[in-house]
Amino acid sequence: MLRFLTAGESHGRMLVVIVEGVPAGLTLDTGAITRELRRRQGGYGRGRRMAIESDTAVVVAGVRHGCTTGAPIAMTIENRDWVNWQFTMHPDPEPPQDATGAHRAPVTRPRPGHADLAGALKYGHQDLRDVLERASARETAARVAAGAVARQVLEQVGVRIVSHVTAIGPVAIDAVPVTFDRIAGLPDDSPTRCVDAYVSRGMIAAIDAAREAGDTLGGSFEVVAHGVPAGLGSYAQWDRRLDGRLAQALMSIPAIKAVGLGIGPDAARLPGSSVHDEIVRAPKAGGAPAGILLSRPTNRAGGLEGGVTNGEDVRATAFMKPIATLMKPLRSVDLATLAEEPAALERSDICAVPAASVVGEAMVALVLADALVERFGGDAVADLRQRHAEWIQRARDRFTPPPGAPTT
Repeated sequence: MLRFLTAGESHGRMLVVIVEGVPAGLTLDTGAITRELRRRQGGYGRGRRMAIESDTAVVVAGVRHGCTTGAPIAMTIENRDWVNWQFTMHPDPEPPQDATGAHRAPVTRPRPGHADLAGALKYGHQDLRDVLERASARETAARVAAGAVARQVLEQVGVRIVSHVTAIGPVAIDAVPVTFDRIAGLPDDSPTRCVDAYVSRGMIAAIDAAREAGDTLGGSFEVVAHGVPAGLGSYAQWDRRLDGRLAQALMSIPAIKAVGLGIGPDAARLPGSSVHDEIVRAPKAGGAPAGILLSRPTNRAGGLEGGVTNGEDVRATAFMKPIATLMKPLRSVDLATLAEEPAALERSDICAVPAASVVGEAMVALVLADALVERFGGDAVADLRQRHAEWIQRARDRFTPPPGAPTT
């Protein structure tokens, strides 16, 4: 099993992530991890925090001379803003005399839409900072670092993952599905991560209008995984179905309220003839053995049938609600006095959908890498590649017609 755990608070000293189950012998590209962290920090509508942080993951365990050992991989990501929060966030009962940062008052006015009140009710906290520091989306930086490792496992068998923003507020692209190559062509510094330049300008205008109104915006993004082998996941038990695992992973990202696979909710309003992907025989391009392999003219299922990958691109769309912190705060109740008061203000974004799409890529990578290791074994990278190659050859042999068989 390939899994991960994170620790750390938004304004604590650092974030920590442990990734377990990565095969031995993987040459780990730490520069690629940094690149993914920087992608997460971008996007139009982000707040001032992104100007402070310059995220870099430091590998502290599980890698020796650039290669994974099979042991758990541990990484840290320092919070540069810690210098401004040492007194408020120090773990010691009495912060030391040299602790820097302001002496911040307790947070007692929960924000509608955030975990503030629910967390206080669950854990009995009086100061809501004990909730919001961990519930903050800052934690997703650790997920992106873990996902960057998972990507490198997937790359061993040719799997690539990309994402693009399909809507911000009321502004959405019309032409779907978008091809993998078109999404892959998006530059890392794309302000909205939208493939349509005209729609992107509309998204920027919508974010500007929300900022002017003291409001926030949500939206949606699609993650596409290309080159995924057929047969990952299982229909044998509910918790092994890969579609459920992907949905749970994406829903766990802060502010994600819905997930669709393939055409998603549209499958509920269309007849079966317009939903299911026909199976045809078609020549396999790219130097495959002569003969006929199976193909799909469409991919409305999003690469999954019965909880198992079918060889088509895996496509998952996540729908994100607006950020809960508003510059014109909604009504709330001060838990210390029970008086009606405006909700608390925390430094926040206007829109984080482009950044969330990068987090979505990381979560999909982690789920698919887990399923890959589960399917082909994961003690060593060489074994993983060999078993995958053997499976590909068996599949080709099975679906190659005998000599003289008709090709159409």
